[in-house]
Amino acid sequence: MIDRRRVKVLFDEATIARRNEEIAREIAASEPKDLLVVAILKGSFMFAADLIRAMHRSGLAPQVEFMHLSSYRAATVSSGQVAILRDVDSEVRDRDVLLVDDILESGRTIAFAKDLLAARGARVSTCVLLEKPGKRAVSVKPDFVGFVCPDLFVVGYGMDVAHSFRELPFIGVVEKDGDATPPND
Repeated sequence: MIDRRRVKVLFDEATIARRNEEIAREIAASEPKDLLVVAILKGSFMFAADLIRAMHRSGLAPQVEFMHLSSYRAATVSSGQVAILRDVDSEVRDRDVLLVDDILESGRTIAFAKDLLAARGARVSTCVLLEKPGKRAVSVKPDFVGFVCPDLFVVGYGMDVAHSFRELPFIGVVEKDGDATPPND
């Protein structure tokens, strides 16, 4: 087990909260119609919950659904193939759908979800908490971005390593012997 005291804060709780409010105002300014927020599980759950509350404060009243997608399964490196573990129940045809995810890295997961929902007739936009632009494997550009993130393995605010650290109210990097952990491959 990794000692929680060895997690270096990258984005603190107050910074994340301010950015969520800003993103919500940006989304509201786009004047979505019949908005459905689709949170991609598991990592986005905290971000999605806080963002949806901020959207409410910005005058929006979205419905909410969840998708559980995986390209990792039991591995630590993406297989490159995205599997649907849980799909949305709602009809998406002719609706504005906002896909919410924790990290945009390779882009495979969010591109897969966007294409799937667009094929079902939705007008899809994307929102990610963190963008790591250096590892893009597919061409996808998010509509709303919380933060551009350095190429480090991050935890907290819903993101984990071996099912730990999701509960942290900030985004951090686990340090080893005084150094941050290396980037994901």
